[in-house]
Amino acid sequence: MSPRHLSRAGLLALAAASPLAIASAQAQTELPTITIEGQQATSGQGSGGTLTSPPVAEQRRAVNSTAGSASHIDAETTRNTYATNLRDMLQETPGILVQNRYSQEVRLSIRGSGLARAFHTRGIEILQDGVPTNLADGSGDFYQIDPLALRAIEVFRGGNALPFGSSTLGGAINFVTPTAHTATAPKVFSLEAGSFGTIRGHGSVSRVVGDWDFHASGTVTHADGWRAHERQTLGHFNANVGRRISDRVETRFYFGAYYTDVKLPGSLTYGAAMTNPRQAATAAVNGDQARNTYVQRFANVTSIKLDFGQLDITSWAIHKHLNHPIFQVLDQDGWTYGISPRFTGSFHLGGHRNDLIVGARIFAGNNQALQFVNAGNAVRGAQTVSARQIASNYEAWFENRFFVLPQVALTAGLKAYLSRRDLSGTLNMNTVPVAVDTGVTYSGVNPRVGVLWEPVKDVQLFANVTRSADVPDFTDLTQTTATTTAFVPLKAQTGTTYEIGTRGRYGHFTWEATAWRADLRNQMLQFNVGVGIPASTFNAPRTQLQGVELAASVDLSRNLTGRDDRLTLKQVWTWSDFRFVGDATYGNNRLPLVPVHVLRTALTYAHPAGFSITPSVDIVPQGAFVDYSNTFRVPGYALFNVSASARLPNRGEAFVDVRNIADKRYIADFGPVVLYNPATTASFYPGTGRSIYGGVRVKF
Repeated sequence: MSPRHLSRAGLLALAAASPLAIASAQAQTELPTITIEGQQATSGQGSGGTLTSPPVAEQRRAVNSTAGSASHIDAETTRNTYATNLRDMLQETPGILVQNRYSQEVRLSIRGSGLARAFHTRGIEILQDGVPTNLADGSGDFYQIDPLALRAIEVFRGGNALPFGSSTLGGAINFVTPTAHTATAPKVFSLEAGSFGTIRGHGSVSRVVGDWDFHASGTVTHADGWRAHERQTLGHFNANVGRRISDRVETRFYFGAYYTDVKLPGSLTYGAAMTNPRQAATAAVNGDQARNTYVQRFANVTSIKLDFGQLDITSWAIHKHLNHPIFQVLDQDGWTYGISPRFTGSFHLGGHRNDLIVGARIFAGNNQALQFVNAGNAVRGAQTVSARQIASNYEAWFENRFFVLPQVALTAGLKAYLSRRDLSGTLNMNTVPVAVDTGVTYSGVNPRVGVLWEPVKDVQLFANVTRSADVPDFTDLTQTTATTTAFVPLKAQTGTTYEIGTRGRYGHFTWEATAWRADLRNQMLQFNVGVGIPASTFNAPRTQLQGVELAASVDLSRNLTGRDDRLTLKQVWTWSDFRFVGDATYGNNRLPLVPVHVLRTALTYAHPAGFSITPSVDIVPQGAFVDYSNTFRVPGYALFNVSASARLPNRGEAFVDVRNIADKRYIADFGPVVLYNPATTASFYPGTGRSIYGGVRVKF
């Protein structure tokens, strides 16, 4: 779909507002803010906000008013560690599987979303300031996310992401960058260094000038890597400029530029990964495998405050160029663009408070995809693929919350979608060329109902049932074996998720806990077809995923060595039971990749003078199955870590972060296979050994 047609369709879209604006439109009777320990907001500077960028406290209030599992993380709570990727930012958030591979590449899965994906992600909306970073076909990566450029992180699991227009199995993660009104200081500078030749510098500046405000930040990272052939150089730039047109109208422009130059170490056999984990795969070295991306991001949010609510109109355009020598050399260049009007209102029906969100989203993408034989050292040989990938999506949704009692809200929502994937061009150009001009359309309606109850102050209980749908992306639809590429019209993955949970604070205790179950049809799973070749995707007729997500903390002691100091114990636990259901080949086998139990325990001593120390341990008691046949598991492991931070004079801060103190050898991630063979299954990524990082940050 062309930009001209997209704009025309956008003018006809339903109007709606940011879901975060709901707190500002609420009547006096509202569910209170509940802060989960370790994720609380900082006070003082950075507490302001505007129409297009609400205060952090208001963002948290909106997240905690969700009738389902959702978490709000103040990014300031990650500043006393070396946060370089999504695992570092989300490791204390339950229900999220984040496993390191290399650099910023991780396996990201929420409740089994994109579970077997061999790279990047599918089934989770990755947003920055409410704007999708995913391509229009639904695929996404994490290289645009700069941990040092964030103010907050919002996690909406599963159907709880409906206010953003998402109805995927995994939900959505929204990374919120600061504005001049929400930044913790007008200027920030930090410098960090550590193991494996790591060095990172960051700076930001912001100012309010009359009705205008701006914020800009930049980060440059270099690391040689723990493994051979793992060098990386990353550059991030984020900026926004806001204009307050009147008390009721504001517009904000977002700009971003991101550079990635990462060498790929490749995957190893299990034996090689455990005996010589720092080596690179031979194919990765011989092919000089790497990932080089250049991304430019442009977006606008215009907010209009009405007497009965707020209207936000978000539009965006993202350009991405990819040079990716792997088993072949991938050369891709494309644009993703869209518009999403949303309306949020709060009013009374029959004397009862009623909150309403109505939204629409129309977005598309056009990608030129070329492939060449990797003749060695990333040299391009014969061309194998010349294709154009076009994705278009039309979505509309609503969510209504009706308060039958001041502390009891019933929710109901629905999303309708129509998605199209078109592929044209020539495949297998170096063997027997095949001309393709094909496509597939997916459509559906996903309803949702739920309830939110606050029996006593600061304690909430919730339950909901949600229908989900995940549409294949072009990696799923365009599958490559050793010598050929073909278009495979997979079915959309659909399912129903049941969820019940609670969050709150009582005395010295805080918690968030959820039990859930998803019954899926046509779950998209993958298996490795060869070393370095993207995994092939298939539909599993029936699967059942269920689990428990828990994060809890307790203040064990206060005034231990002085007034107002605190000793806090925090426990994060994720239990997962993912299985086939009566499969013709695999019976009721467990799905690979996901350990049954994943735990993290942290004990923090914090002194009001600004000193803190946190020993922690990450535990996987029993590793996950490697194959769908359930013949081999990777071993479990325990990783011991410690971090400490101190306040310095003149608004300075310093930290040291030591990881895997015992230098434990373990498998961090792997690609699933049909049947494990110790001699030929080379799909394992060894975990990083002992490392230490430190840094200083100054605000002024």
